[in-house]
Amino acid sequence: MPLSLDHYLVAGNPVAHSQSPFIHAMFAQATGQALRYGRLLCPIDEDGGFARRVQAFAASAGGEVGEFDPLPPGSVSGPARGCNITVPFKFEAFQLAARHTERALLAQAANVLSFEPATRGGWLADNTDGAGLVRDIEHNAAVPLAGQRVLLIGAGGAAAGALGPLISARPVAIVVCNRTAEKAQALVARHGDWASAHRVSLSVAPLHQPGIGFDIVINGSASSLQASAPPVPATALRAGSLALDMMYGTAAHPYLAWAESHGARGRDGLGMLVEQAAEAFLLWRGVRPETAPVLAALRQRLAGAGAVRPAP
Repeated sequence: MPLSLDHYLVAGNPVAHSQSPFIHAMFAQATGQALRYGRLLCPIDEDGGFARRVQAFAASAGGEVGEFDPLPPGSVSGPARGCNITVPFKFEAFQLAARHTERALLAQAANVLSFEPATRGGWLADNTDGAGLVRDIEHNAAVPLAGQRVLLIGAGGAAAGALGPLISARPVAIVVCNRTAEKAQALVARHGDWASAHRVSLSVAPLHQPGIGFDIVINGSASSLQASAPPVPATALRAGSLALDMMYGTAAHPYLAWAESHGARGRDGLGMLVEQAAEAFLLWRGVRPETAPVLAALRQRLAGAGAVRPAP
């Protein structure tokens, strides 16, 4: 009897660089789950193009829409079950779902969709970015968030997903800054009650004057993707600060080099990537895989290609 493989993929633009297929293949092997994971490039400049592509994948027999490796011998294509969403479609993905987790509602953005049938309530949107970020900071980097002063740069989909779980970790204060101040203000306003409930000071500051000497500085902006200079002055750092870029690979190198040249401890977004993927895998498959072996393998894989620096 052939083994039927459920299908998942990462949808975004660009996606050719994505390590999600490698990560989820390792998760599946470690947990004994029968699945296949690919990529789906979605148009940016076509009105509704993202929604049509994702809906076409959801309606397909797995593997008909998107790019997948060949089926392993003795297996057949099963249905499409869900997808991860990467830039720049996390806000659009949120709108596609009939149901939303609490953390997706708080972010108003989604990086995970689960294709549940209408009889079970319809598609479910989740946001695992923040949970992955917090797990990487506190567990992998061994830096507690409680009682710390945190600067979050950016107000797009990734930053929106991160803010709620960061607040839940109870730092003493979080400052959000963004190139478009109105977006930062809207993001902070949406999280105001959540911050009050957790007794966290939450505020907005301009990029050029965010404050000084933060314990943790998180770059969730597009500056690394655009190969731009770090968007805040070095006075935002202090000696020993954790400076984390949500990007990874060569895109993160300038931010990390800048941070380390000013005495901070640089960390890329690979750990966040693996941890948020584990949260998505849990949503889809009901089991949370071990992440340490996958993160180590991913760092080794990318280091061999010259895409990452040694593990922080």
